[in-house]
Amino acid sequence: MSEPVVKSEGRSARKHRDIIEAATEVFLAQGYAGTSIDQIAARAAVSKPTVYKHFSDKQALFTAIVTHTVDEAAEPVHAEVTSLRDTGDVAADLRDLARRQLSMVMRPQLLRLRRLVIGEAGRFPELGRLFAERGPARTMAGLAAAFRGLTERGLLAADDPGLAAAHFNWLVMSVPLNHAMLTGDDTPPPAAEIERYADEGVRVFLAAYAPPTPGR
Repeated sequence: MSEPVVKSEGRSARKHRDIIEAATEVFLAQGYAGTSIDQIAARAAVSKPTVYKHFSDKQALFTAIVTHTVDEAAEPVHAEVTSLRDTGDVAADLRDLARRQLSMVMRPQLLRLRRLVIGEAGRFPELGRLFAERGPARTMAGLAAAFRGLTERGLLAADDPGLAAAHFNWLVMSVPLNHAMLTGDDTPPPAAEIERYADEGVRVFLAAYAPPTPGR
């Protein structure tokens, strides 16, 4: 008797996912104002009432795609940031983290969503806060905690771990991210360029935050 319920729940979950994916495509292509529930329903191959069954209105659906996209990008970075506090090779692990973090941030879908959220910040400031809290702010908090632990272990000298986290973050990504955001260029940088920005950012960061050499 339970089998039909299980199948029904499976179909519902698939439709929910299809709606999220379709809405992401349409919002990023058309913007918030240019997107309609009809367009999303057509792209997801579901009826308009089905969309409303899953999401109360267009703003709720927009909020859902922001949450989904940011969480999908931030979760692996946060896991790596958390493990950083146990590192045995600060320079190497910071370079690995910086490369992966920058590669993730420069994904075209995430760049377009960032622009869209910024563009709608006047009407929907809560979405900007949501993006920040679940993405950059979460990463920064994790970095600050890791840098605090590394300072306690004598592997860094970060008296203000929160500020150190901000320095690390923007030394690595400010140049390519600002270029992409201001020019609309969503082409991912070549791997060599990602490595250059990441490695040089880490080098400058460690020049400022490496612990003092014994005897000096």
